[in-house]
Amino acid sequence: MRFETGVDIDAAAERVWRVMTDVTRWPEFTPTMTAIEPLGDGPLGIGGRFRIKQPGLPPMVWQVTEFTDGASFTWQATGGGVTTVGTHVLTPRENGVSVRLGIDQSGPLSPLVSLLAGGRTRRFVRTEAESLKRRCESGAGV
Repeated sequence: MRFETGVDIDAAAERVWRVMTDVTRWPEFTPTMTAIEPLGDGPLGIGGRFRIKQPGLPPMVWQVTEFTDGASFTWQATGGGVTTVGTHVLTPRENGVSVRLGIDQSGPLSPLVSLLAGGRTRRFVRTEAESLKRRCESGAGV
């Protein structure tokens, strides 16, 4: 299963990047995250690991697999026969940025997971994009 959504944000790219990569604060502004706990020291970057708790889902450990400062990061989690990859891409535009968020699930049980939880996954990704937009445009947070 692959799902991607995008949102245009009327805020400086530096601000959007700061909010998007300050992952431990996501539960402050998006209802799809209950808690995000770093499993190491330092800022978000390659190899960084985070335990994420989301409503109605078991906690999962996500590890950053790709990181381009100021532009994008990708992380993945594996569990229950499914590997989930989350992408976060920031593209500057004339009056702000465009952000694309994506989820890709693969593995032997991914068709079943998609059937059972695909709707919730799509809602969560859309909600996260809309929450990021509101947070960045409001001036709250970092």
